[in-house]
Amino acid sequence: MYNVDDLYEKHGKPLGLELVAGKSGLSRSIKLPEVHRPGVALSGYLKSFANKRILIFGNVETQYLKDLKKEERIRRLKSILTPQLPAVIVAGRFQPVSELLALCEKMGIPLFRAKMATMNLLTRLTIIINEEFSPLMTCHGTLVEAFGVGVLIQGDSSVGKSEAALGMIERGHRLICDDVVRIRVREGTYLEGSGPELTRHLMEIRGIGIINVAHLYGAVCVRDDKRIDIVVKLEEWDDHRFYDRIGLDEKYCDLLGIKVPYHVLPVKPGRDVVLLIETIVLNHRLKEMGYNSAKEFNTKLLDTISKKQNAKKLKNENLSQSKS
Repeated sequence: MYNVDDLYEKHGKPLGLELVAGKSGLSRSIKLPEVHRPGVALSGYLKSFANKRILIFGNVETQYLKDLKKEERIRRLKSILTPQLPAVIVAGRFQPVSELLALCEKMGIPLFRAKMATMNLLTRLTIIINEEFSPLMTCHGTLVEAFGVGVLIQGDSSVGKSEAALGMIERGHRLICDDVVRIRVREGTYLEGSGPELTRHLMEIRGIGIINVAHLYGAVCVRDDKRIDIVVKLEEWDDHRFYDRIGLDEKYCDLLGIKVPYHVLPVKPGRDVVLLIETIVLNHRLKEMGYNSAKEFNTKLLDTISKKQNAKKLKNENLSQSKS
């Protein structure tokens, strides 16, 4: 459950929020990832008024309240300050009217002042809350960035995920997180991966232990989060299993409702896993630019077969004509 205190602790400083009343209500839950201005609700029109959203008072709302008589001002404020309301924010450094302060304190509704202008605050807060409410999952794997592409390396325990990631870091690529990857949907269209703060920039290598990649290889070899573009699953080589040797059939895996290109990479002694992952990444970038090596090869192959069949057919026709 996401509440007002979570928002204040994590984003209060960047947003310039100052708590001025209603401290007892910081535990109120934020049930909708939406923010709005009271608008016509202040004039008394309460039909379809969303009383579960954070309210933002700007210059217009503040001036409107000041122009009302005290009794009317209290009545209008009481109509919109409901028990379900998460919080109220007065933007643009404006001083809240005394009645708003008193009512919020009495009802236990957190009241904040913000340094940001109203529209900037509305935009920033909407983005922040939408991100906090976006679907989240945790999976086992290692997330790295190679050639600007986010690669989620998965596989059974001890298959060599961390060792492959370490080899990629050695070649100048970057580590996002190892072992535990938190995946979140961003803007409803793509996935972003990050790691827990406790294990950030750390890797576990069997036989060595815990290492800090940022200390060993420098800050340029790590980053906190990255978009997940492809998933590579490492598995032990199985002689009885068929592995794709052309790559015409593109595979995808579903993560939180988002389809991500998926590759199975068999591992055995003598195979350079780091080089193979780099090749997968470069091939992915080519596909993104509209060039598909497998499809081009298939087109050439079909064209060659067609030409040979036509030549054979023409030869047979010539033989038939010569006999006749």
